[in-house]
Amino acid sequence: MPLVDDYLEFMEGRCRPNTVLAAAYDLRVFFGVIAKPPDEVAPSDVLGFITAQRAGRTSTEPLQPVGGNDSAVGVSTSTVARRLSMISGFFAYLQARGDITANPVPRGLPTRRERSRPGQGVPLTRRTRRLPRILTPEEVDQLTGALRTHRDRAMVAAMVFGGLRRCEVLGLRLEDLRVAERRVFIADGKGGHQRLVPVSSRFFAAIAAYLESERPAGAETDRVFVVLKGPTRGRPLSVRGLDEVLAGARRRGGLTHATCHELRHTCLTRLREAGMALEAVQAQAGHASIESTRIYLHLADDWLAAQYRKAAEVLDAQLYAGQPNTVSGSDR
Repeated sequence: MPLVDDYLEFMEGRCRPNTVLAAAYDLRVFFGVIAKPPDEVAPSDVLGFITAQRAGRTSTEPLQPVGGNDSAVGVSTSTVARRLSMISGFFAYLQARGDITANPVPRGLPTRRERSRPGQGVPLTRRTRRLPRILTPEEVDQLTGALRTHRDRAMVAAMVFGGLRRCEVLGLRLEDLRVAERRVFIADGKGGHQRLVPVSSRFFAAIAAYLESERPAGAETDRVFVVLKGPTRGRPLSVRGLDEVLAGARRRGGLTHATCHELRHTCLTRLREAGMALEAVQAQAGHASIESTRIYLHLADDWLAAQYRKAAEVLDAQLYAGQPNTVSGSDR
């Protein structure tokens, strides 16, 4: 579709490559399902697309995550929400260009309050925010003990002690290592944001051992982490390569979970539990909004329990003053 190609070319000048790839895939799925040109798409088509995505449809290839019992399974709500965002952005672009008169993606379903509160309708998708899983100290020990190289230990340490994202670990360059300061420079973080973050000395110890004894001397790239064996030796390690490293370590360590994102969540949760201010955790994580960081308040069980106990003591004294405490046997 020429209009889709124009939109993707427009995106390339203002978005990151992964965002452009996601938009291309989501638009291919959308137009593969509705089978209409952009100027003929109506709100009913968008609503039908949402239903098809959530319910699953065996007759359409992009909607065939099929379970073991051969029953079609729809994609997750978060995936539907992302695709709707991409589709809405595409039609907003066409509307701004004058190719269409209105965006066919509804902002929400109307309610009885729509007259008094326009735009406050029911959302097209309702997303559930789930708490991410984190690793216990014992599981971290199992994982690190199952790693075979200094390179692998350095990458895991960057995530579990520095809270770096997978792409940030793989994107590290030799000049980004501030060894004397015990910090690393993130030149290309999420959203294109840069930051300078401290990382544990464990990471720098593993990095030193890796650079001294494992990293190929003739590597032509300045990326820190490279392939150590095979025909691609000396080339930058890929996302798939890092995922394979973790998968092997999980298998050898007897772990059922320990993804890159879980390692990052583990670091940021433990920092909050150790008393690090929420704003400092936000800076360490590279979150644009502190609302994204607040999830670690819920993950930090010790912090929440301590806050509750402190408030409950006051509440108990106010509501049951002068009555015996049935637990300790003392009077209040």
